[in-house]
Amino acid sequence: MDKKLFTLHDEYNHGLLNRRQFLWKLSVLAGGAVAASTLLSFLENNFVSAEVVPRDDARLVTDLIKYPGATGEVRASFARPKGDTKLPGVLVIHESRGLTPHIEDVSRRVALEGFLAIAPDALSPVGGTPADESKAIALIGQLDEQSTVNNYLAAVKYLRTHPLSTGKVAVIGFCWGGGMANMLAVNSPNLVAAVPFYPTRQPAEDAPKIKASLLLHYAGLDEGVNKGMPAYEAALKKAAIDYKIYMYEGVQHGFFNDTNAARYNKEAAQLAWSRTIAFLKEKLKT
Repeated sequence: MDKKLFTLHDEYNHGLLNRRQFLWKLSVLAGGAVAASTLLSFLENNFVSAEVVPRDDARLVTDLIKYPGATGEVRASFARPKGDTKLPGVLVIHESRGLTPHIEDVSRRVALEGFLAIAPDALSPVGGTPADESKAIALIGQLDEQSTVNNYLAAVKYLRTHPLSTGKVAVIGFCWGGGMANMLAVNSPNLVAAVPFYPTRQPAEDAPKIKASLLLHYAGLDEGVNKGMPAYEAALKKAAIDYKIYMYEGVQHGFFNDTNAARYNKEAAQLAWSRTIAFLKEKLKT
């Protein structure tokens, strides 16, 4: 697929274009509305196609919960292995589309690896994630950043103080959520580890505040995000932060999302996931 299409779609996902602007530019690139409609179905997510861990998996306890956040109650998907063994917690932060079935599925994958997993809905203050992902993208752009960070800090507290928690907590975030994972690492002294995937926010100026260990995943073809990576890495080095960076060559932004046929790269996604789980077990279970 043409690189220009991915760049255009990224601009839309990151709030640089509204839906009308995106569709108009897509029609121009595609050569007409019919061709644009076909491309759109390929670029956008199909949440039915890639469920890895069913909601009713017999090995897990799953639930939709609410926890007290800075802006009021925050809705979240919660999953843990059955039993009463105390486990570390992992916060899973969604992309710019809100709390989608894909992210709920990722939280269940995390739980199966032996963690308490919570995936909050950042759009809880505005009524929750709508079914229409274009509306979710627009709403994400309207959130107050500090209030959103504070809601996620409340999720860290929820995991740390859960009756079945060991008190150790990490965060995984994707795209917009990767940027939020970086922000949590800056703002939470209690966070043990953070795993941002192609993060849209890379706060180099605040790197000295980070206490957590970092594992950062980047996509080789993700030019917009990657522009900020050298400065961020330099700041991490200067501040002596414990970090690792992996660059997955030849893949697009969003390569982990297996509901998106245009971006998903199975080999890179599986490698990044195996590295993530090994990292979390090393930092949270030893």
